[in-house]
Amino acid sequence: MLPALEPMEIKDILLIILPIVTAALGSFLTYFFAVRTKQKEAMMKFKEEKYSNLIIPLQGFIGSTVSPETKVKFFEEQYKSWLYSSDEVVEAINEFIRLLIEERGKSPDPVRGRQVIGNIILEMRKDLLGKTKLTNKDFRYTDVI
Repeated sequence: MLPALEPMEIKDILLIILPIVTAALGSFLTYFFAVRTKQKEAMMKFKEEKYSNLIIPLQGFIGSTVSPETKVKFFEEQYKSWLYSSDEVVEAINEFIRLLIEERGKSPDPVRGRQVIGNIILEMRKDLLGKTKLTNKDFRYTDVI
């Protein structure tokens, strides 16, 4: 005759189940945070590319590089930016557009123009990096002839 099996105690059950549950939970959390990090990296890369597409045509409004073609390109990119830009970037771009409307085709005050464009760049930088010590005055536009 076989000896009778003793019933398992709670601590014996926990010794078997706890490592399995811990491993499963650890695997899930690792997967979750890895996917989340990848998504953030992909979004940052996307925004960086889109912001550079928006910054380059800004040259069409400044100095001797003024060009109708680059102005059109800027506004095309600006419309798209509503899909991905932070609220602060949209507000900075809107301030720039207000300046253009106020000036009605004339060259805006260079100091105010540099300030408004510097604000756009600064807000994009904050959106990408989180925070920065720079100000709108730190952005310098160099007119290359």
